[in-house]
Amino acid sequence: MRSVLALALIFILLAVLGPVLAPYDPAAINIPNRLGPPSADWLLGTDALGRDILSRLLHGARWSLGLAFLISVIGLCIGTVVGLVAAQGGKLADWSVMRTTDTFLAFPELVAAVVIAGLLGAGTGTLILALSVTGWMRYARVVRGIGLALKSRGYVVQAKLAGMSPLVIAHRHYIPAMMPSLIVVWTGMFAHTILGISALGFLGFGVQPPTAEWGTMLLDARIHIRSTPLQMIWPGLAVAISVLAINLCGDALRDSLAARNS
Repeated sequence: MRSVLALALIFILLAVLGPVLAPYDPAAINIPNRLGPPSADWLLGTDALGRDILSRLLHGARWSLGLAFLISVIGLCIGTVVGLVAAQGGKLADWSVMRTTDTFLAFPELVAAVVIAGLLGAGTGTLILALSVTGWMRYARVVRGIGLALKSRGYVVQAKLAGMSPLVIAHRHYIPAMMPSLIVVWTGMFAHTILGISALGFLGFGVQPPTAEWGTMLLDARIHIRSTPLQMIWPGLAVAISVLAINLCGDALRDSLAARNS
């Protein structure tokens, strides 16, 4: 558990302190040193424009992890509101909200995000919108399920009879009971969003050059995969290890909460 948390903490620190730790300007072009191998000056080598790969990875952590954090929080907020409406709004509201949720879930998230990005055009704003629109459904289903289970509890019924508004009831009773489950779901969606950002970046719909982002780095390196495969290996490893660390944190947190409740 501690080793997993330490690994996740390392990636969080890289996202926060990456630009400070980067030895070079990630956008500085140095054509004479293009496609350079790892060396004392360029620890991970250089890309096709002579830019330092380590510096671009460190700067890219802020974009890949920072955007994933923002998008997953937006999805959490949207899904929580939608789930609470379904749980507290009566049968008609529940049916309407859940059929809308099922409709969104019927489409693969990445495919839907690509369609949205293709319609609106590539860019960071489009990336945030596309992944936020397609990432709230799991939260909504979890919140709605827990909300329906709590709806008949005595303290919730008494709060309604006392004239408390739905917002007050949600704040005092629903949300505190939902937080452990939502945190576990959020960690999984955080890792899932990192993959989505990298995938859209690799397809050209994400953060645009010359900004360093792990998916965009994979896109830039793809044509040199035979001659200098390390260009793709480094950002690929960054994505894989960060996703693995966050997923392991989520699993450890879930097991910890299950043991505490048992």
